[in-house]
Amino acid sequence: MTTRRQFFGYAGAAAAGAAATGGAVVALDNDTAEAPVSRTISPYGDHQAGIARAAPAAAELVSFKLGTDRAGLGRLMRLWTSDLVALAEGRPAPGDTAPELAVANKGVTVTVGFGPRVFELTGQRPPGLDDLPVMKHDRLEPAWSGGDLLVMVGADDAVSVVHAVRRLIADAKPFATPLWRQTGFWDSTGPDGKPVTGRNLFGQVDGTGNPAFGTPEFDQTVWSSEGPDWFRGGTTLVVRRIRLNLDTWDELTRSEQERAVGRKLSTGAPLTGTAEHDELDLEARDGDGRLVIAQNAHARLSHHSENDGRRIFRKGLNYVHDTGATRESGLIFLSHQADVAGQFLPLLARLDAVDALNEWTTTIGSAVFALPPGFRTGEWLGQKLLS
Repeated sequence: MTTRRQFFGYAGAAAAGAAATGGAVVALDNDTAEAPVSRTISPYGDHQAGIARAAPAAAELVSFKLGTDRAGLGRLMRLWTSDLVALAEGRPAPGDTAPELAVANKGVTVTVGFGPRVFELTGQRPPGLDDLPVMKHDRLEPAWSGGDLLVMVGADDAVSVVHAVRRLIADAKPFATPLWRQTGFWDSTGPDGKPVTGRNLFGQVDGTGNPAFGTPEFDQTVWSSEGPDWFRGGTTLVVRRIRLNLDTWDELTRSEQERAVGRKLSTGAPLTGTAEHDELDLEARDGDGRLVIAQNAHARLSHHSENDGRRIFRKGLNYVHDTGATRESGLIFLSHQADVAGQFLPLLARLDAVDALNEWTTTIGSAVFALPPGFRTGEWLGQKLLS
């Protein structure tokens, strides 16, 4: 028997298909129309599709409190896998109440992660995956912290993100309820249309030191090759919500801002270089004998050479949070690494201790998740863990 939800889902899919066909006819009638550039990102592969790429233009992260057992979690993962395939391909998922919002070529990705409590149900916890300790400068708020499950939706536009999240939350209802939601945005396209690193709301070029996609360095940094079999090819994700004090930051001179960061605001180049990707000269001194890149500069403290070679792959999402006429601005900091305890925690402790930027930043949310590897046609996310 076809349910009302199924009927509307299938009917919506047929209507969307008809609309797409009609659009194609119009395009054929227009001799000057150019074929659209495909922005469909395949949801299939060895790794989840949203990880090894730049931060999306628009994104939302939703953390969930799990309200089911291991078998129920497996059913949810099957359902979400079906949803994320449809969403990535621009098709309405079954039961979609707004199928017209499922639009192709929007660069939609859905990334799913498991919080530490999931492994109380399943066992096979990845090594080093525990809730992060509260750091000295943290002022954590429950409204932005923790969680048993995570979905992160990214896309080229906010409408596609909102629609995808709406569908995923609806399908999670029998199994999990939202704990917190965070929305963010990022601009990783330059004026010439070419990819750029992007800037946070301090105006800094943010993320320059990342390992390059597709390199052995990236693979060793991000993808797990140890731990439980189900987790190999997966990664971990640390989410830190960082409030930025823009008012006091704006009181600094430009040179003071650059000295706190260790990089030039104009190009992102280190203070010892001329281009963004120039290597830092951590020994260089000025005419007065002072280190050009200060001992407490963020760029120095986070550099792999100052952290026994440890690296992470980090992304940022700018956010604003409005309450009436009051606006809070900040950064949703996202860090991928194979091992949280071995790679991220030592770096976090070093930054918390003496980073110059601590004067203008406050971490108000923190969470950690294990992201399973990708899946092939006929498989589903987390299958090795939950089947």
